[in-house]
Amino acid sequence: MRFMIIVKATKDSEAGLMPSAELLRDMGKFNQDLVDAGIFVAGDGLQASSKGARVAFSGQDRAVTMDLVAGYWIWNVKSIDEAIEWVERCPNPMPGPSDIEIRQVFEAEDFT
Repeated sequence: MRFMIIVKATKDSEAGLMPSAELLRDMGKFNQDLVDAGIFVAGDGLQASSKGARVAFSGQDRAVTMDLVAGYWIWNVKSIDEAIEWVERCPNPMPGPSDIEIRQVFEAEDFT
């Protein structure tokens, strides 16, 4: 099963505050642990929403708004429980309080 692990943006990440050297080191170690466990598929940090956009659809109408996601991983794990266990091991991705959302990715067989 693939899951998207979504790191929610904070005021600091939206302000462009870069992570500390310690946090970068800790996240690098965590990412290597994911690779070593064979579950890491992809992952990146994202620039502040001021450097991006979200296009909302309503019938034929379109509206451009901002989205507040700071980064993500794609993991290939056996269950949501395993994804939760890995997130619980993750260093706090932000200097203060933060949230990480876990969402299962649709697979082709889900549509049959």
